[in-house]
Amino acid sequence: MKITGLQIIYGVLTIVGVCVTWYYNLQPMEISYIEGLYANPAASSFTNDLIVVVAAFIVWSFVETRRLKMSYVLWVVGFVLTFVIAAAMTVPLFMLLRERCLIAMAK
Repeated sequence: MKITGLQIIYGVLTIVGVCVTWYYNLQPMEISYIEGLYANPAASSFTNDLIVVVAAFIVWSFVETRRLKMSYVLWVVGFVLTFVIAAAMTVPLFMLLRERCLIAMAK
């Protein structure tokens, strides 16, 4: 299968998504992770924004998985990794897998 520029972008964003989130996740914290999410109005706004975006992504990716007849196992793995690792990794990863599926379907 030919690798496109879009697939490379999604792959790079997947790697960046892991690195930029887990660098901070591994830092010592003075308060709990959940408390940090709502530590001030800016953090609260960003947290709530991310919750809505992730919820929309989960619904859309489930529908898209069914529509494109992609593996539900991969969707479940992505769902779990969204909360275990980071949405910053799983969203571009799903987009990469989706793009590869679309290319395969076009053949």
